[in-house]
Amino acid sequence: MIAIIYYGVGNIRSIQKAVEYVGGKAEVTSDPKKIENADAIILPGVGAFYPAMKELEPFKDLILNAEVPVMGICLGMQLFATESEEGGLHRGLNVIPGRVVKFPESVGKIPHMGWNQIRLKKKHYLLDGLDGEYVYFVHSYHFVTDEKYVLTTTDYGIEFVSSIIKDNYVGFQFHPEKSGKVGLEILRRFVEEL
Repeated sequence: MIAIIYYGVGNIRSIQKAVEYVGGKAEVTSDPKKIENADAIILPGVGAFYPAMKELEPFKDLILNAEVPVMGICLGMQLFATESEEGGLHRGLNVIPGRVVKFPESVGKIPHMGWNQIRLKKKHYLLDGLDGEYVYFVHSYHFVTDEKYVLTTTDYGIEFVSSIIKDNYVGFQFHPEKSGKVGLEILRRFVEEL
């Protein structure tokens, strides 16, 4: 069972439906026992960093001590960072060293919203063969981290990190559940590895 953590923020149902569509069993839950015993964890997120971190507090240790695959989506990926500049400087989960910063105004329209390409920076079973594919984004902030944690980048006036990896933690700035066939393929591979 994949536990989709419900902590008051997130595009929960669409993720659950997408996981079930590709053959996975997913449960939206705030129950620490279910999260602890899950085969994998998905940390969704929509909204602002600091309020999300406050809501996530009861689940913090479960995420940090997880030995199963943990997938962060959109804000969920950003929460993996050491800190974020959104609404002041705030501490994140510090799963992957880095800082979440706002796009510079030079990129044009903020938020970055719509379809854009991913460029693979290293091999990973979730993304093999998907270099140059289009996925769906909605965000005003992006994750700055060491290149050793970078799975893909995307160009939006600047090259920014669009997915990250460290040990059993993987994060996508884009929304797999809204990214059509490509997103479903990523979720299918995630489910099939469990």
